[in-house]
Amino acid sequence: MRRALDLASRGAGQVSPSPLVGCVIVTPEGRSVGEGCFLYSEVNHAETLALRQAGEHAEGATAYISLEPHAHHGRTPPCTEALIKAGIKRVVAPIEDPNPLVSGKGFERLRAAGLDVIVGVLAREAALLNEKYIHFMKAKRPFVHLKLAVSLDGRVATRTGDSKWITGAESRARVHELRHEYDAILIGSRTAERDDPLLTDRSGLKRHRPITRIVLGNHLTLSPESNLVKSARDSPVVVFTSQNPDRSHVAEFEAHGVEIVCLSHGVHELSGIMDELGKRSIQSVLVEGGATVAGAFLDQWLVNKISFFIAPILVGGSEAPAAIGGSGVESIADAVNLENLSVVHHGRDVEITGYPIIGTKDAE
Repeated sequence: MRRALDLASRGAGQVSPSPLVGCVIVTPEGRSVGEGCFLYSEVNHAETLALRQAGEHAEGATAYISLEPHAHHGRTPPCTEALIKAGIKRVVAPIEDPNPLVSGKGFERLRAAGLDVIVGVLAREAALLNEKYIHFMKAKRPFVHLKLAVSLDGRVATRTGDSKWITGAESRARVHELRHEYDAILIGSRTAERDDPLLTDRSGLKRHRPITRIVLGNHLTLSPESNLVKSARDSPVVVFTSQNPDRSHVAEFEAHGVEIVCLSHGVHELSGIMDELGKRSIQSVLVEGGATVAGAFLDQWLVNKISFFIAPILVGGSEAPAAIGGSGVESIADAVNLENLSVVHHGRDVEITGYPIIGTKDAE
């Protein structure tokens, strides 16, 4: 099963809005005879590829699959039927597929055909691997990962606005690895104006579709000469604004390939924006700043995962911007707590990643 999960992980950046899936075929004697991982552009599912490699050795074998196989006709015929036809006798999988078209039906079909089905092996690891897909299927909106680069005293820039670079080259390379896993990157208009970022995936790894760059701003202040606008033909740029800008201004952006979405409510009412991104099959969003946007996402309990890249430097200054704005909490008891923490060193920097625990005020 660990091998199946490893194979599935190779599809990072290449499967959305589908899940990551890996499959290993093992004979009764314990010999691995077939492997496969799903890549969206290559259509064939992991099970089909593994069975093809296994050939006649699939008869009587066990299939270890990182996610429940589907029993319906989609882009490909049902994988359950391929497993049954190949003579697989046992299927081991960690979790059900939360997709309503699949959930439970794949296991049910296999059991009805007389296969032995075991569910639950490495379930936690499998759920973490497909956390974006699982959240998207259940919530119908993107999985949100807040990423911030800060100094040891929690600053994201100096009092003059200088922020390049707080963290070192190793951390910045890691951020591009993160970008590779996500469908979209989101920032606020102030960050877009101040930093003029490109917001592309420069990991060098293959992607199924180009990353979508999203900018939030109550006013349409993005410069037509900005890096985002000039590269919109290569990678989509969507600007959400709450104002009705001049039509000629909008046309200028549209001529460069930028999509302008005018909202009837303020851009910091984020739930509706997440719903809109869900309708566009954007499975995951990496929120990269700044403090106002980070605070708004946290205030509205829309963050699923948080990563802080902390550099061993001190910026100081009462006017230097902190990492998170918004309303915040009134007491320490209401502070956002993180669980399932991981701590990783990148050169001199430290990456701390965790998952927010839903607060008591939300439960009430």
